[in-house]
Amino acid sequence: MATAEVLVVGAGIIGLTTAVTLAEAGHQVTVVADEIPGLTSLAAGASWGPYHVKPYHRVSWWSRHTLKVLTELADVASTGVQMVSGIEASRTAVSLPDWAAELPDVKECRGNELPAGFRTGWRYTVPVIDMPRHLGYLLRRLAVAGGLIEERYVANLNDVTAKADAVVNCSGLGARDLAADDSMYPIRGQLVVVSNPGIDTFFSEDTRSSPDLTHYLPQGDTVILGGLAVPGDASREPDPATAEAIIARCFEIEPMLRQAQVLEHRVGLRPTRPQIRLDMERLDGTLLIHSYGHGGAGASLSWGCAAETEQLIR
Repeated sequence: MATAEVLVVGAGIIGLTTAVTLAEAGHQVTVVADEIPGLTSLAAGASWGPYHVKPYHRVSWWSRHTLKVLTELADVASTGVQMVSGIEASRTAVSLPDWAAELPDVKECRGNELPAGFRTGWRYTVPVIDMPRHLGYLLRRLAVAGGLIEERYVANLNDVTAKADAVVNCSGLGARDLAADDSMYPIRGQLVVVSNPGIDTFFSEDTRSSPDLTHYLPQGDTVILGGLAVPGDASREPDPATAEAIIARCFEIEPMLRQAQVLEHRVGLRPTRPQIRLDMERLDGTLLIHSYGHGGAGASLSWGCAAETEQLIR
């Protein structure tokens, strides 16, 4: 297919980057979703830094390509992407993550650069993404490229395959029903948005397998405080006790945050499976590509997965 009529199901970060990539490659693209943009992507407090997700050999390329694109987008104010320096630290002795080799400015922190109680840490610069602004940018960019949006619920992929040359299933947790994929499950996340008292660096604690995460990301006039990762919990309601615990952990690391005002609470359900699915099949003669199960790494892998999807269609 030199060019194709493509229907993308889902309007989260995976669906919209896929739609933009396809439309700008010359395909006729329509995005169909009942949440535009997707609620979980809207709730994310995102920065580049892929989780340890499978399949590892493909994740490496997806993450490198996404880093390249996001770094370029950081030069454009309307994208919601900016390059931010900061520290990832651990209370135990740990090794630098493999993916940090992609970053040109990684430096090990000296003891006096780390918060009290931390043993190891690294300073580096990565893209930080204001997701509501970034998703809005993607919708505008899609429109400029000629892409269309339909806000409606898709109950069955068979209902849409006859309407396009190719269908791309970027439905996230919806793939549990649409693709009959019982391996999909949610990981509940919760964030607190506060006013920015003057913070311009990020912090992230390596908490290993603990569901209680500690990180903060400056995003202009606001700071995103996190977080939480509870597998199997599908509640979208903010929990006040969780919010208080997040705030307390972040205040301990950065006392300056005590001057901040709480503005918003966010909850998102990371769409997770044992490994990301990006493959293709035929359904009633129509090319069907699945791209879902990115968990909390959607923003870090989005442009790479979109590029591979376009290659599959082409």
